[in-house]
Amino acid sequence: MKRGSLLAGAALLALGWLLSALGLGMVGHMAGHMIAVAIAAPLLAWGVVGTRYDFALRAPRLVHPLAMSLVELAVVWGWHLPAMRALADTQLAWLVLEQLSFLAAGILLWAAVLGAGGDRRVSGIGALLLTSMHMTLLGALIGLAPRPLYPMMAMHGSFAGLDPIEDQQLGGVVMLVIGGASYLLGALAMLGGLIRQEARA
Repeated sequence: MKRGSLLAGAALLALGWLLSALGLGMVGHMAGHMIAVAIAAPLLAWGVVGTRYDFALRAPRLVHPLAMSLVELAVVWGWHLPAMRALADTQLAWLVLEQLSFLAAGILLWAAVLGAGGDRRVSGIGALLLTSMHMTLLGALIGLAPRPLYPMMAMHGSFAGLDPIEDQQLGGVVMLVIGGASYLLGALAMLGGLIRQEARA
């Protein structure tokens, strides 16, 4: 195991969860989730890649890059439906389930991608590009919505005194930038590695 990667991932995960709990409105919520799935999750997955804790090695048929990308899509979009968001904002059990499902989906996707070898590398690149696109799209939809989509979030406060629509707009930007960029950069890094490997061959 790569201890430094695991420690950094765990520290960032704690930071993300702290931001979600601080009552910083949609901005804190989005920052916490994006840190968990787009920054901490790849570090945690990298920390266990190739070990007995590597999900992609233990269940390679199940933990496939494209399949895990679809799982993460369902988790991320599902929890941002207004009804599901209201449950997580008002009931602790639903909030815990939301946080754990985000973490699990993120780790499974990154484990599948980082463990992808041979012909699965192309699937890994495709999975990261798909995830980058849907994160960007959801962030844009949230940020450009003409009215507050999650009124219950206002009861937890807001970032820098923003009103609910400004808070939502900035939250959408956070998702778009962190979520979109992380997966895009991962895809480009994998593509670069694949090109270098083909050039050597």
